[in-house]
Amino acid sequence: MMATIALPRPIAPHRPSSDLGSLGSTITLDNISPPSSSSSAMGHGPVPNKHIPVCPPGPVPQEEPSTPPPSPSSDEDRLQQSLLSPPDKFTRIESGHLSVYEIDASGVAAALNHMSRQPLPEPAQVFPWLHGLHPSNQIQQAFFIARKRALRRTPGCLRGITLVKADGDLTVARLKGAIAPHEFLQLGGATPEFLDIDPREGFSVRNFQIQAAKSAMTSDIIVYGLDDFAVRKLAWEIAAAQQRWRDKHEVQRHSLPVYNTFFCVNPFAEFENHHPEIVAIDAFGRPTGRVLDFPSQERVEMYAMTEASEVAHNVWLGPTPDQATEEAQGYDILIECSDLGRLDHGPLLAIAESGAESLGRHYIDFPSSGSILAPTWSHSEADIILETCKWIHHLAHGTHPSLPSSQLPSDSDGDFAMSDSSPMDLAAKQLGELQRLPPRKILIHCADGYTESTLLGIAYFSYATGRPVPDAWLNLHTTMQRNFFAYPSDVGLLTAIAPRLLHDSPALRGKASLADITALIKDEPKWFTGFDGSFPSRILDYMYLGNLGHANNPDLLRSLGIGQILSVGEMAMWRDGELDEWGVENTCVVQAVQDNGIDPLTDEFERCLEFIDRGRRNGTATLVHCRVGVSRSATICIAEVMRALDLSFPRAYCFVRARRLNVIIQPHLRFAYELLKWEEYMQAQKTGEECEPDSAGTVKRELEWGEIAREIALMNRPYAR
Repeated sequence: MMATIALPRPIAPHRPSSDLGSLGSTITLDNISPPSSSSSAMGHGPVPNKHIPVCPPGPVPQEEPSTPPPSPSSDEDRLQQSLLSPPDKFTRIESGHLSVYEIDASGVAAALNHMSRQPLPEPAQVFPWLHGLHPSNQIQQAFFIARKRALRRTPGCLRGITLVKADGDLTVARLKGAIAPHEFLQLGGATPEFLDIDPREGFSVRNFQIQAAKSAMTSDIIVYGLDDFAVRKLAWEIAAAQQRWRDKHEVQRHSLPVYNTFFCVNPFAEFENHHPEIVAIDAFGRPTGRVLDFPSQERVEMYAMTEASEVAHNVWLGPTPDQATEEAQGYDILIECSDLGRLDHGPLLAIAESGAESLGRHYIDFPSSGSILAPTWSHSEADIILETCKWIHHLAHGTHPSLPSSQLPSDSDGDFAMSDSSPMDLAAKQLGELQRLPPRKILIHCADGYTESTLLGIAYFSYATGRPVPDAWLNLHTTMQRNFFAYPSDVGLLTAIAPRLLHDSPALRGKASLADITALIKDEPKWFTGFDGSFPSRILDYMYLGNLGHANNPDLLRSLGIGQILSVGEMAMWRDGELDEWGVENTCVVQAVQDNGIDPLTDEFERCLEFIDRGRRNGTATLVHCRVGVSRSATICIAEVMRALDLSFPRAYCFVRARRLNVIIQPHLRFAYELLKWEEYMQAQKTGEECEPDSAGTVKRELEWGEIAREIALMNRPYAR
């Protein structure tokens, strides 16, 4: 008989680093801006080893959406307020039936500041329209709207501000949130018009790449640039596209707010000199650091999570440092684990036997985790891993093993050379010279600081401390606070060489017999049975993010100090009696929430966060999980990080994304939008304000919806296939 929290489902398999970025049909990435966009242009490569997992949306909803769009009149009542509407205070320039308006740099800064303080429409008002409902996309249409054609209409409650740089080069002179013309505008035809951005085929609840364009269609648009003629020309083209957009809606008897086009009359230097807070990249192409940059922020969080730390005497684990930095100069030997690394202990041996001549900095490589596959690995490969651990230990301690007789000095006949000293005295003298060498400071590193170095890191820690592999794995994570991600092949290989690691361990030499070592190996913890190498991700000390497989391993959770489980839309399968042993009060289940872009989570935030905080107060951690651990559960974790660390949604997103180890978190569009609304709510609660449409208090978004979605799409693009 099984416990009541049971819903068996298969777990998405872990993928080797050679198979990164498989998306299946989950995400379409059409119409994303090319590498000229800010994030890619600044030289940020994707974090290695990450991949985008498939997030099944669940069954097609049996009922039609219960929240039909508001009537046009109520839409107008809830229209976002803007300093640009009505545009009466701005100088108007007419050409035929079109009009554009002049605005100066101060006006731009004021309008953006004011807009960041306006509450966003409720999710039910803008979804499913934001998902992208192309009339020809029958799959998307059928899933989201069934027979309710009215849900395809553009919501009349939206009024944003979109900044457009006229020349489209966002690598220089970029203002906060600015986009290029080609991201939303079809130019070159008889009449400029907005791009038909909604995907024509496929199904996705993660169309982040279309949000900047959809925001532009429902915004007043400000054009700026370095060339005044290009700025004015583009402003007229956008005004024509806006008129064409209105005409199409009027034909369908769907009225929209009147959105206008503005062009900035000041040079870019005016922003740099008087409004630097909205300058993302200066006129020389240098990031200012005043505007949040997602890839940079992700790497800051990644570094904070994986910062090098000493795990054994003179042996450190961490991310690959820049060779020119002071950090890299602080190590004597740097062992880089990568897919190109060779399995060869020779370089370490050569350093040890070179004596004083080897003093200096040495760069050595080693194969990455997951690259030595069982059952293809050989005894010789196991030998080299053991020899590597041995020589790391000797170099870290400044010691050398006793020289065998084959290395003692001898004459040409093989007899020991005659000397005033005995052969053993000569060997002792030579050994003493080696032992007087200073210990070396060694860094075992890889690009992300936790994946490719896992195999060598755990093997060495087990060897150096005399801990069995499962205990070494757990101790590195809990006591040493290191994060790891290994592949099933690593588990198999480490398990196979575990007896030799303990047998040769200097920590057990003379202290443990062969029988003792055998007992240590056989005393394998329950959680290690079927372990695939992946711990749940430690987001905060008291909150872990994981998948259904982690939830199905209560022994692992206890070993990690996790005493509560929060199940979001999925439930674990436990053996009879395990739930009673765990304690029903230590479980919380959010039911009937699929990853379908329809089911909301906002209403569950406070209940979930109170449960997580209950665990913190009781001195235990909580596992938050769904099926894959990247969407529903990641949304809850982001909400808690926003609450606990007082972070904006974009910063909390990067915080959790960096700590989810080898998979990329994927809250879908509606969840992401709900988190942006949660940011509003959290700020209003903190200041005691009511989030009213005309409020202009301290509630303020760091970034707007279109910019956030655009940055997420750009960060995910390198992993898409």
